[in-house]
Amino acid sequence: MNPLKAFDIQFVGLKVGEHIYKFEIDYKFFEYFQYDDFNNVSIIVDVNLVKKSSFLELNFLANGSVNVNCDLTNESYDEKLHASFNLVVNFGDKYNDENDQILILPHGEYEINVAHYIYELIVLSLPQKRVHPGVEDGTLDSDILKRLEDLSPKSVKSSTIKEDIDPRWEKLKKLITEK
Repeated sequence: MNPLKAFDIQFVGLKVGEHIYKFEIDYKFFEYFQYDDFNNVSIIVDVNLVKKSSFLELNFLANGSVNVNCDLTNESYDEKLHASFNLVVNFGDKYNDENDQILILPHGEYEINVAHYIYELIVLSLPQKRVHPGVEDGTLDSDILKRLEDLSPKSVKSSTIKEDIDPRWEKLKKLITEK
């Protein structure tokens, strides 16, 4: 049995108009795609299907949180997620998904599986560099942060080091400051 069968939306037999579907996404959803960057997932995806006479409009709206590890400290934290995506489904002679916002299905199709679109929406909406909020505001107390701070290069004050500066450069610096 296909574990993503729950993400099939049958559009044949639906009346012209708006239809709303709700999907609860958890960690098991990403196991199917063999994506293991998340520790835990709690996302609700609302799919608003608008059926027209000759095409379909799918509007995806994802809200929730994903527990990930910080790239700097490897501490886990919840990354909030709010993302949306629009897809137009048109009908033609053969299947074509080359355009990321337009999907062409063959005329005989009666359903669409939205699991891959939900997967891409969630994965692509997260930031590439994941930084714990405590690192940014300085409230996170971590051994790794202390070690990084100890090993970081110390700033050298220009007043403590006297360099031999060519006198010609000194005269040029005075010209800049005299303006």
